[in-house]
Amino acid sequence: MTSPQVALHTSNITSLPLLARGKVRDNYAVGDDRILMVASDRISAFDVIMGQPIPGKGELLTQMALFWFDKLGPNGLNICPIHLTGDAPESVVTAAEVPQVTGRSMLVKRLKPILVEAVVRGYLAGSGWKEYQDNGAVCGVPLPAGLKNASKLPEPIYTPAAKAEMGDHDENITFEKTVEMIGADLATRIRDISIALYKAASEIAAAKGIIIADTKFEFGLDTDGTLVLMDEVLTPDSSRYWPAESYVEGVNPPSYDKQFLRDWLETTQVAGKPWSKTPPAPHLPHDVIEKTAAKYHEALTRLTT
Repeated sequence: MTSPQVALHTSNITSLPLLARGKVRDNYAVGDDRILMVASDRISAFDVIMGQPIPGKGELLTQMALFWFDKLGPNGLNICPIHLTGDAPESVVTAAEVPQVTGRSMLVKRLKPILVEAVVRGYLAGSGWKEYQDNGAVCGVPLPAGLKNASKLPEPIYTPAAKAEMGDHDENITFEKTVEMIGADLATRIRDISIALYKAASEIAAAKGIIIADTKFEFGLDTDGTLVLMDEVLTPDSSRYWPAESYVEGVNPPSYDKQFLRDWLETTQVAGKPWSKTPPAPHLPHDVIEKTAAKYHEALTRLTT
């Protein structure tokens, strides 16, 4: 693991134009057809970026994303095109900037993003469980009666979300809404590819004793109009990972993702009141940072060994 002294909260690549800083990734333009994506050690919860980084997190996210791109992309199951160029990130920065990108960066094709988050759920958890309790459905998808928290669904369901501006919450929408936004053909292809990706990844993870309860994918279009899987894929930041041996229907399983951090924040008070889930974030104690880092590390180790 990276030591706390070299945790990267914010990258500073001055040799390339900065395009955007997201919750975790800093994106730099490489010419007009590629992007250098640098995964920082920032962590967000409830769409709020924490003030303290999680040491080594950016490297772990990148290595896990590369693992899944290799398994699901052209080198593996070839479910759909991916945004990796195959070029080394170190090749587009100065020698002094190499330490900022090594192990935590991807050099990717510059795409036109589709502003739909492709969420696939195989289990009832989180906001989906809350919604099911209210109306027996999740994002307009009706589900059988009698399901419990963490129940496995009869079949994975597609519950897209509209991508929000930085700092706002993504909005759950129906599939029909995505058809209105991007057209029936594209909406249908994204849904079908997302479910295929989730099913394939779930089988791979299950062989390692990991349950992927849900995940979200992002897609873009290249200059030829080809649909391409982009951004991160199947990392603990975009997915809910559960250890299979601890899974019990009806309770929240311990998870390898940032649910540990979310649970701590849910019980944290600021000025004598529960945190409002708006900036500024509470200061993270050292043990919360360490335990969160350990969760990410355990997920990668278990999955790839």
